[in-house]
Parts: sequence; structure tokens; C-alpha cells
Amino acid sequence: MSEQLRDRGRELAAALAADGVVGLTIAWADNNGIPRSRTVPVSALPQVAVAGVGVTHLFAVFDTNDAIAYGSPGMQNASGDVRLVPQLDRITRLAGQPALAWAPGKQVTADGGPWAFDQRSVLERVVEALAADGTTALVGYEMEFGVFEQATDPEDTELLAAHSGPAYSPHALLPIDGFIASVMRDAEANGLRLGQVHAEYGPAQVELSLAATDPLTAADQQLLARQTILAAAEAHGLRVSFAPLPTLNGAGNGWHVHTSLWRGGENLLAGGPEGPRGTAGAGYVAGLLRDLPALAALTAPSLGSLARQRPGFFAGAFSGFWGVENREAPLRYVPGSALLGEDHANVELKVSDASANPYLALAALLTAGAAGIEENLVPPAPTAEDPGTWKKKQRAAAGVERLPGTQAEQEEALVGNPRIAGVLGDDLLAAFLAVRRADAAWAAEKDTEEVLAAWRWRY
Repeated sequence: MSEQLRDRGRELAAALAADGVVGLTIAWADNNGIPRSRTVPVSALPQVAVAGVGVTHLFAVFDTNDAIAYGSPGMQNASGDVRLVPQLDRITRLAGQPALAWAPGKQVTADGGPWAFDQRSVLERVVEALAADGTTALVGYEMEFGVFEQATDPEDTELLAAHSGPAYSPHALLPIDGFIASVMRDAEANGLRLGQVHAEYGPAQVELSLAATDPLTAADQQLLARQTILAAAEAHGLRVSFAPLPTLNGAGNGWHVHTSLWRGGENLLAGGPEGPRGTAGAGYVAGLLRDLPALAALTAPSLGSLARQRPGFFAGAFSGFWGVENREAPLRYVPGSALLGEDHANVELKVSDASANPYLALAALLTAGAAGIEENLVPPAPTAEDPGTWKKKQRAAAGVERLPGTQAEQEEALVGNPRIAGVLGDDLLAAFLAVRRADAAWAAEKDTEEVLAAWRWRY
């Protein structure tokens, strides 16, 4: 096997070098959703394909500010190393950075064995478990982000919107037409299938949607899309923020996840205006709804996420309800239709953003939905209204509650849900919670705007 990998590495190295590529960037996402990487010369690819490149094990406990949260099991000190191995079948030459190629990485132990803290492996296990049950999944992302002018003074913290609207208007994109064209061209060249690109609701905001694909590819492509967008912004003298909430006065950036489950070529979520038609689709919705407070601790885990989850902002601020095409619902069912076909049906999770590790988020989401199917859960009737406009007594009577609003409340929800916590395993869960606590401790004496500003460009 090693010699086969080495031979494949030689082939890829020769092909990349012939195209003028000098380096391969191997990327992964940490427990804050922040991409990390190593870049190696393409000439080293034969060796790297087999043995990877060394990285510190402590990346598992880097917090959002790059401080190290020592103390969780296996993370007590700086002694330790793991190997970051590129996924050769995902190597992509970067259209916006033509001297570089890109690949997602998988972290393994020094002897090549499984490493408990590798997030990509968590999603691999969930996908394999679904496949053993004859089930596959499709996942698509909607990625919102802010586009801003580069400040001439590095000390200037004022945000200058690169477009000022109107919302959803073609006029809004005229000032950043070159940037948008580069994103679309580069995305296609990088193998990303785009659904659409448009000016979003907030000033300076843009949304890009990625076509649905298998979960591992979707998570990989979400990271690749970030690199593609950032390179285009740099080329056009712009700056992009993927942060859940770049500023309190702006619109939040949700990275909504659309999912569907399939068996034997049948979409289990197929249905119409009343919701999924079959018991499996209903169970999937019910499973997500049941585990939503714990799930949100992984899909929207940062302090910026919590600040974004405001009623009236299409952010999914409440748990306990779902809706058919209801954009205030945390779970929005998108039905099939005569025009689009029944197979178009899917469920959109609103409580999701760039601070989530995409592999962990999708693993937990699919686990929750699959458990709902297995247990034949039944969801409540869909809600068409916005519970944010209801009085507290009305919400309480309907079982609608605010999602956990602090780091401590999120941790309680996650730890108290063995099904979702168990997706990570004890070691990775401890590391994940360590960085969440470190972030909360750092922010304890700071106001929200200061925290948001510090993390504006981190993702």
C-alpha cells in the first residue's frame, strides 16, 4: 500500500509541476472552525503521500485566539506530534493561486494509526455507519459572508462596506463585479459546483451556495470554497469576513446546511407543503428537533454564534419547532414540487455558521436525524409563524424555547446528550470543550463588540 501511495504521489507531483505548481497546501479545520494548514513542495509529495507531514498534537486545543488550552486528556503539555496526510483524490490546483494546489488533510498517529482527535475521521465513521444501513446522504451549504474594502491604515478598525445594497439587487454587486466574476470562475475551475451567488440582506453581504454532494465532499468543499473566496478578495483589494456576526450592527452570516437521506434511490424526505410524506422523513425531522440544543453546540459553537442567534434575523433562535419554508424556524423543510420534482426535498438547518468544524457538525447532524428514523420519532405539526413575535406564555405552551445562550448552557446541552456527545468520543469532546471554555474565559471581561471585532477575520 505504501508503495502504491508513493507511486501515486510521484504521478501527481509530475503533473502538478508540469502545470507550474510549486507547493501543495494541506488543510484541515480545528475545533473552532478555523482552517489550519501546512504547505509542502510538490517534489516532496511522493514521501508526504505516504507519511504525511508532522504537526503538533496541540492543534486540537488551539482556541479562537491561537492560545493553547492545556489540560484535557492527552493535551497536558507540548510533547507530542501527529502526521497530517493529504487526501490525494481531493488535490485541486487553485485557480486563484496558480502556483499552489490544495488538499484536505487527515491527522493520524506517528505510526499511521487512527488519532482520536481527527475530526475528518469522525464524519467518515458516521458515513460508514449510514452506508451499513443502506443509507446515503446529500449535503449542500449556503455560505453568507461580508465583503469590505481594505483599510488603508492597518490600525483603522472601521468597516467599509464594499457594496451597500439594495438587498438581493443586481445593482448591489456592480461595485464588486470583478470580485464576483473571479469567485465564479475560480470556483468552477476548482471543481466547486455553485447553485447561485447574490447580494444578501445585509449591507456588504453576499451569499454563495454549493450544490449538494456526499457529506465528506461537502465538508472538504466548504473549506475549499473559503480559500477560493479569500484568494479572489485578495486579488481585488477586498477583505471578506465569514464570522457569524462581524459586527453587532450588521447582519449575521449563517452557513445553512441542507441535508437529505436516501435509500435505494429514494429521497426519504420527499413530501409536499405538509412536510415529509413518509415516516422516515418525519423521523429525520423529529430527530434533529429533539437534539437541536446539543447539536447547536457543534454547528454554531462560538460566542459570535450566540450573538448572531437573534429573533427576527432568520438565525433559528428558538428550539422546539420546525416549519415548511419558514425562514425563522431553526429547521426549515424545503418540499419538492411539480416543477422541481419530489427529490428536491430537504431540511435546512439555520443554526450553523463558519465557527463550526464542518466534519463534526455534519457528523452530529446526520447522527441526530438517523436516530430519529431508527426510533420512529414523530415531530409536532409544522409552524408557519415566527415564535419570536409570540408572548412567553404562548411559546411555553407550544414547547418553544430559546436555544442555549451562553457557553455554559451549550456545554450543558452537549454533555447532557450522550448521543451527540458520543459522536465525538471522550477525548475529542474534552478537547472541544476546553477551547470553548478558553474562549469564554478570554471574553468574560470584554464587551460583545470587542469580541466580535477580534474574531472578525479568523474563519
